This record gives sequence, C-alpha cells and structure tokens, in this order.
Amino acid sequence: MALLAGAGAREADIRRSLVESLYASPTSLAIGALSGFLLSIAIAHISHDPVMTGCAIIISLIAVLRTISAIFYYRKLKAGIANADRRWELIYELGAWGFAGMLGVLALVTLLRTTDSAIHLLSVSLATGYGAGIAGRNAGRVKIALGQTSLALLPTSAGLWLSGDFGYRILAIVLFIMVFAMRDITRTTHHIVVEALRGKQEKSLLAAKFERLARFDSLTGLENRMAMQMRLRELFDSNRRSHDAFSILWMDLDRFKEVNDSLGHMVGDGLLRAVAERLTATLGKRGHVARFGGDEFVMLCPGANRIDSQAIAAEMLTALQKGIRVGEHFLINTSSIGIAVGPQDGRDADELMQHADLALYEAKNGGRNRVVSFAWSMKERFHRIHEIETGLRRAVANEELVLKFQPIFDVKTGRIAICEALLRWNHPTLGMVSPSEFIPLAESTGTIEEITHWVIEHACEAAAHWPEDVRMAINISPAVLHSGGLPGAVIAALTKTGLAAARLELEMTESVFLDDDSHTNQMLRALQAIGLRMVLDDFGTGYSSLSYLRSYHFDGIKIDRSFMTGITTSPEDQAIVRAVGLLAEALDMEIVAEGIETQEQLDYARSASIHNVQGFLMSEPQSVAVITDMILRNVTIPAAIAAKSVRKGEAKVAPVASSSPESRRAING
Repeated sequence: MALLAGAGAREADIRRSLVESLYASPTSLAIGALSGFLLSIAIAHISHDPVMTGCAIIISLIAVLRTISAIFYYRKLKAGIANADRRWELIYELGAWGFAGMLGVLALVTLLRTTDSAIHLLSVSLATGYGAGIAGRNAGRVKIALGQTSLALLPTSAGLWLSGDFGYRILAIVLFIMVFAMRDITRTTHHIVVEALRGKQEKSLLAAKFERLARFDSLTGLENRMAMQMRLRELFDSNRRSHDAFSILWMDLDRFKEVNDSLGHMVGDGLLRAVAERLTATLGKRGHVARFGGDEFVMLCPGANRIDSQAIAAEMLTALQKGIRVGEHFLINTSSIGIAVGPQDGRDADELMQHADLALYEAKNGGRNRVVSFAWSMKERFHRIHEIETGLRRAVANEELVLKFQPIFDVKTGRIAICEALLRWNHPTLGMVSPSEFIPLAESTGTIEEITHWVIEHACEAAAHWPEDVRMAINISPAVLHSGGLPGAVIAALTKTGLAAARLELEMTESVFLDDDSHTNQMLRALQAIGLRMVLDDFGTGYSSLSYLRSYHFDGIKIDRSFMTGITTSPEDQAIVRAVGLLAEALDMEIVAEGIETQEQLDYARSASIHNVQGFLMSEPQSVAVITDMILRNVTIPAAIAAKSVRKGEAKVAPVASSSPESRRAING
C-alpha cells in the first residue's frame, strides 16, 4: 500500500508539472492569441461579411480571456502559490478548444461564403499554422493538443473539400492526413516530456534521499554531526550582532560499551533509539538534538544561558535515570554532560564544540553522571595533558625517566630488606611531572607497557649490584597485566641482569582481580612458578581483600598508609593493624607497613608483629647511588632516622604531601 501511495503521489506530481507547463509561457500564448485576433479582424474587415465579423469578435474575446487567465496563473506560479488542480486545466482546455474551434469555423465560413483567394489564404494559413504549432506547445496534455489540432484543421479541411476546387480538395486531403500525423507527433512529444519529468523527479528524490543520509543519523533519525555543525555555524553568524546566549550540551552515556558487550548490539541500538526519543521529548522546542556517533548526543539550545543550560542538563540526567525498557531488558543508564555557552566560551563554532567536549571530559573524569560547564582553566589543563601524552611516547627513547628507590627496613634486624622502585619523569619543558599525573595518562594511551618494561629492566640492573638478601619491589599497573607482555619482559630482564627471580617482588592492588580475567590469573601463577614474589598492595582499602588472600598465594601484603596515619589516636586502626599482623603470621606472609612518618607509628608497628616498615621517618626515595651506598654500609633504622634528621635540618621535606597514596601507586612514587 505504501508503494502504491508513493507511486500515486509521484504521478500526481508529474500531472501537476504538465498542467503548469501549459501556463509556463504566457508570452507565446499571448502572441498566438494576438495573431488570431489581428488576422480574424483583418478577414472581417476585408470581407464585410456579418458571419465572419461575428467569428472575429468571438475569437477576439476568447483571445483576451485566455491571455488574462494565463498571466494571472503565471504570476501565482512564480509566487509559489499556484494550485495546478483540475479547475485550471479545465479553464485552459475550454479556452484552447474554443479558440481553435473558432479558427476552424472561420476558415470554413470564408471558404464557403467568399471566393476571395486572399481571404482564403489568410483563414487557411491561420488555422493550419495554429493547428500544427500547438502540437508541440501543449504536448504535455495530449487531449488538449489533439482537440486543438482537430478543431482547427478538420473544419478547414471540410471547407476546402466543399469549395469544389481541385487544388483545394488536394489541400483538404493533406490537412486531413495532417491531423493524424500531428496526433503521433503529439503523443511522441508527450512521452518524451513525461519521461523527462520522471527522470527529473527521480533525481530530486535521490537528491533528497542523499541529503537526508548526509544530514540525519540512520539509526535514531536525529540530525548527525554535519547537520548540527552547520546549524551551529548558522546560529553563530546570526548572533554576531545580537550576542544572544546559546548553549551546547554534549552528552555521553556512561558505560554504554558494557551494554553492547553484555547484551549485544541489538539491545545497544534499541537503547540509543530510546535515548534519542527521550532526549527529544525532554528538550521539546527549546533546542535541537543530534547524534554525534557512538553513544554521544549533542543538544543545541538557542537563547539558553549558563543557568538555563544547567537546568536543561539536570532534566536530561533525571529523564535517563528513570530507566528505559528495551525488549526484555530494563536499563537504567547514567550520563555525563559537558556544557559550553556561546559566544563567551568560544570564538567560533569549532572552538565552542571543542570546549563542550572538554567539559564532558571533565564530567566523566570526575565520577560520571555529572554536569560540568566549561571554564577556560580546562583548556590549560587539556594542553598540559596533551603535552604530557605526547611526551610519554618519547620519554623512554629520550632517556627522560629516572628511578628512585625507597628502602623498606626489616623491623627485627633494622637493616634494609627491600627497595621499592619509584618512577620519576623530568619533562624537557614542564619539568618534574608528578607520577599521579602521568601514570594514568600512560595507562590510557597505552604507553604504560613500554614504561613498565623499562622500569623492570633498570630496577633489576640496579638490584643485581646489591647483596643477595636485598629484594627489589616494583609496582605493576593492571593495564600491564591485562596486556599479556609482562612475563616476557620479566624473564628478559632477569636473564640480562642475572638477578635471581626470588629477589624480585611485583606489587599489585586488588583492582587487578576485579575483572576475574582467567588470562590474568594464569599469568600471575606463571610468574609465581618461575620464583617471583607477589605482594598485595594497599591492603584493607578494597572490597574483598580477604577473598584474594584465599584465592591467591601472596608472599606478602602491604598495609595501606591510611591505617598507620591514625594509629596513635584511633583504637580501630590499632585493632586492624594488629589483626592484619596476626593474619599474615598465620598465613606465613610478610607484612609491610607503609607511610611510617613518626616514631610512635614505628613503635606500634614493632609491637604489632609487622615484619617490615617503609616511610619518610627513615628515608625518602633515593637515587641508585645513594641507596646502593646505604645498603653496602648496612644502614639500620636508627642510623637512617638520625641521617634523616640531619638532612631535614638542611632542607625541609614535607612528608605528608610527598608520601600520599597517589605519589607512590603503580610504578610511581
């Protein structure tokens, strides 16, 4: 039915075009009417015949009326308000037939009522010329053209035959045959015209289809990136003088990839369609919604200032949190939205879009399900992030990385038992960059694996020069474990440096195990099989550390510094630390207390069955030369504290800031 309706609509458009073609050239119609008017008046004047005069008057009236109607409709056509309905076709049809018929009657009358050859020539020429010429002009409507030709030529042919003259009768036969010839010409011309109109129509439909494909998203039916950017540029141009506010809201669905991966792309597509409908309904007439690809949507709100756009964004978050049913699944999706307000947040459309994207980046990094408005400080941070990301790709090759080593002391002997390798980066233009800043970026850009392999090799090389009872600890990022290249890098480093596998410890947080990746589990067990030691870092801060102790055979655990910070004032922290010490002893694991910054914390660690301690009370991270010297001199805890006190007098160190969890997590410090 839809196909039939579409075909019917296309045929109606063609018919409308054919009717409009009748009125498309009022000048040619007026010239034909004027010719008929002048020649008929001339015939009437020469003949002084009342019948011919009557015919001339009727022809003149029809000519005037046809010209007026043609000009009237043509003006409506140019103004775009013409209606090519049956009424206008009928008006043209009656006028055309009336005019042609009267020309034929005039020729018949002149041939029968006068013997003047000049009048015969005028009337026959007028009827014949009109009948032949009309076949091309009005071929769009075959019935009209054939009617005009027949009405003009058949009476003329009859008059020539009835005149009795042999020559006239030959001409009568020719005109009679000419009627049928003109019929074929008219129909052929009509077919050509119709096919041309159909071809034009198909091209228009294809152009409209391609334009829609170019401007609209095929999945959701919303405008796409190109269409929204065009709309934004137009809005920018129109607002250059008025400076009226307008807002861009850039939205991204949180964890949409998880929906696609767990429920399939069909459900994901259904969710996107439902989100598009809900956003459109929520925004209403306040703006326009576009899909920018993937799970990103952009809303353009003319006239909305920063306060207005924040209110709209809050409505969007609330609307999506109500949940969406897709088939058998009821999905509750959160989203993050970045806002940029023109023209103050951007000098042109591209810059405003970039700033809305930066605000979205801040919203997602800040915990998701948030709305963040652009601030110019974000751009400064973005440029810094970009410079860091670019620098990370060449940091290893340019030898910009350096390792520091923080000693971990054995509580019983007081000597250095382990050294933790901590990464530092001296950027050529930014200077020293905090590991808490560049390590997450290295993980997101994929450079963390190359950096970790560099750390492992250089840490093993340093440890190879130490006594065999001093171990090396390296923090491992979850991203490196999931990549699969860690065992090869470890084996290569151990082989190259000659370091015993038992002297290398890999520290990892429980985030490594959250995905329950069997590949990761196999890799860890393979590393343990070659003799490496595994240590669970930041113990006590996760959700299920005890279950990990049961599932994996760790050689040691590190108590998070947050417990040691409150050890002198919090009975709860004291109980937790003491319990962990007893747990480690029962499981035959070493325990390290990190973040030791006061003598009281050190004393409590000794009393709580803790094996090893680490912190700024004894020593901050040192260069390889200094730490090697400390190890070879058998520096003990008291000596380290004393030396630290001397150095503190020379250059004050801020231990709390320097030993924050962020500054020593992963392979940093």
